[in-house]
Amino acid sequence: MAAVSQGFKTDLLGAIPSLRAFAVSLTQNADKADDLVQETLVKAWDKHESFQPGTNLKAWLFTILRNEFYSQMRKRGREVQDSDGIMTARLAVHPAQHGQLDLKDFRGALEQLPEDQREAIILIGASGFSYEEAAEICGCAVGTIKSRVSRARTRLQEILKISGEDEYGPDAISTQVTGSPAN
Repeated sequence: MAAVSQGFKTDLLGAIPSLRAFAVSLTQNADKADDLVQETLVKAWDKHESFQPGTNLKAWLFTILRNEFYSQMRKRGREVQDSDGIMTARLAVHPAQHGQLDLKDFRGALEQLPEDQREAIILIGASGFSYEEAAEICGCAVGTIKSRVSRARTRLQEILKISGEDEYGPDAISTQVTGSPAN
């Protein structure tokens, strides 16, 4: 077995936060997400020789994670439903900030999306992958990813009752309190 390069080790460690975020979005459970990330890292370490230097390590890792998740789901035979949001509420303690309720609403809306749309919008919107990289991770055409993201965005707007860009960001009262300068 060939030695693992220092660059590979560094890049692998640097990808852990993104892998964990993606794993949490898939599993809806922090402990299961940590296990999934650990399994992904072990597989990546074992198969480091098959990684092509100069290609996108993060996309390679996300593909391993996604494949491992679906393998586990097939073994389990069913997905745990969390329609009342109890498991999601236990994932993390949200900071006591103004956006806490918005985040809760967004998570609830995200959970209502079909799995393929949720996965696509997280890869593009939250993880920063290009459409091409996301298509490679999901094993489908670029157009399919674009369609899934478009449908996910439209559905999120419907669920959250957002009709335009003016509904994003701080409300009028918050803007007055923070004292944004008038032009």
